[in-house]
Amino acid sequence: MSLEIGLWRVDGAPERVALSSMPLEARLEELIEADPGILGTPLLLIGRQVRTEYGKFIDLLGLDAEGTLHILELKRDRTPREVMAQLLDYGSWVQDLSNEDIREIFAGYIRTSGAGTDLDQAFAERFGASPPEALNTAHTLTVVAGEVDASTERIVTYLARRNVPINVMFFRYFEDQGRKYLARTWLMDEAVVTASAAESKGQGKKEPWNGQDWYVSFGEEGGVRSWLDARRYGFVSAGGGDWFSRTLRALPVGDRVFVHIPKVGYVGVGTVSREARPFDEAELVVDGSVRKMTDLELAAAYRHDHQPQDGQDRREWVVAVDWLKTVPHEDALWTAGMFANQNSACKLRARFTIDVATRYFGLD
Repeated sequence: MSLEIGLWRVDGAPERVALSSMPLEARLEELIEADPGILGTPLLLIGRQVRTEYGKFIDLLGLDAEGTLHILELKRDRTPREVMAQLLDYGSWVQDLSNEDIREIFAGYIRTSGAGTDLDQAFAERFGASPPEALNTAHTLTVVAGEVDASTERIVTYLARRNVPINVMFFRYFEDQGRKYLARTWLMDEAVVTASAAESKGQGKKEPWNGQDWYVSFGEEGGVRSWLDARRYGFVSAGGGDWFSRTLRALPVGDRVFVHIPKVGYVGVGTVSREARPFDEAELVVDGSVRKMTDLELAAAYRHDHQPQDGQDRREWVVAVDWLKTVPHEDALWTAGMFANQNSACKLRARFTIDVATRYFGLD
């Protein structure tokens, strides 16, 4: 199938704009690097001329909002079948990249470009959210070319129909009255190729956990709990159903928790000192003495109006914490790229968040 992209000037009578030749392949790289939106998919570029362990170089490597890696191989002129083998070879290398590998590639890229942005910050600026815990759950392969031969087209179509996420983006370069234009289209329906990548997702490569740090979400909605109480007496809590309390009840004694209030920021770091207990049974050390929580002067109720249903435990569960550092709401820490999660507690793998919070709270 021969694809043709035409451009007409229609100020008056239609006049076709003459097709030109892209001056240099590197120029196309520069254009995509300046605006990855040219490809039609929002991407954060994380590498250019990325060296593989086989001594080859990936032209451009990008990351989308789902954590999928995009391998882009640019060819200005006709694309021989050998490019397909090269691209598949890149895919075989990329599929084994860990979360840490991806971060190292990005760090090298920003050093080369002169920027100083962390991957988490860059991701948040690009997509408006923190990166998923597991990066590289899937990858796509794209040849960017002026045209392909019939054999290459057959190979790409064959592979795509068998759920190999591969595609060809065709471009045309035009010059008209001193202006330069770039037009593009796809060999395969890009939505189908994207779906193939999603179907092939594996477990992904989560950022390694350091074995001690946990994220805790301390929601104050509805007045059920109060950060003023938690700060004063040393605890975190969650409840209203098994989903809300289960993860908090799993916090190990001795591990460290970074506490985040939704829509506010990080407000404290401490060490778990006692196992979780229901509010009515919870005890806290106050001024050197063990006190029942129900006997304390509290700003919130720590009780839920919901009636038990289907065996759900609706109680508020409390975990005692020895605070290392806390701050009031108005001094909460938040910056683009920091980790946030709807779970009451989960392992904190986000190195960027740990590093920023460690500095902010003055921890070792």
